[in-house]
Amino acid sequence: MVLQTWLLYLIAVIGLAFAPGPNGLLALTHGVLYGRSKAIWTIIGGVLGFVVVIALSMFGIGAIIQTSPSALNILKWVGGAYLIWLGIQLWRTLPVNLIISEKAIAEKKRSALFMQGTIAAVSNPKVLLFFGAFLPQFIDPQISLLTQFFVMALTFSVVEFAVEFMLASVSVYIGPWLEKRGQRFNQVCGGLFVVIGIALPLTQ
Repeated sequence: MVLQTWLLYLIAVIGLAFAPGPNGLLALTHGVLYGRSKAIWTIIGGVLGFVVVIALSMFGIGAIIQTSPSALNILKWVGGAYLIWLGIQLWRTLPVNLIISEKAIAEKKRSALFMQGTIAAVSNPKVLLFFGAFLPQFIDPQISLLTQFFVMALTFSVVEFAVEFMLASVSVYIGPWLEKRGQRFNQVCGGLFVVIGIALPLTQ
């Protein structure tokens, strides 16, 4: 992956990581309920789940490209349209409603938190659809797909872990803020998705 493409991917991944989603909300909630040291297991489970989804998406796309090399361009435009649609949906999404139960269950097992994070990442079919739309924008058919997978998966994992860890760390403060100003936050993130959906197919 060339540096320019990787930088575009990094910027897009940062925007994606900050967009409201099940795993981010889970990290936020578990940070409040169990503290940062336990919420980290939720985050690790979610990141590994995302790596599995990225692998399924990328190698599925690779199989399509081998069948029809021109299919990558079609996937990019279809994917761009899907990202625009997601942005519009996110723009219209209501603010997050973070329901907090009684503080920290000390006996909560780390393995249970890990599984919750993993299941949240892999059980949502929209995640697979999203990566199926998102990743083709950055795939270079002239470069080894396995190499690109490692670069993309590692970049995404580091960014996603950092953002979710930050959410868990400041969860006590950011939760009430999202409830009050979440509509504007959703609109900013939704607008970012629309820009990405328009720009990426045109820049490849």
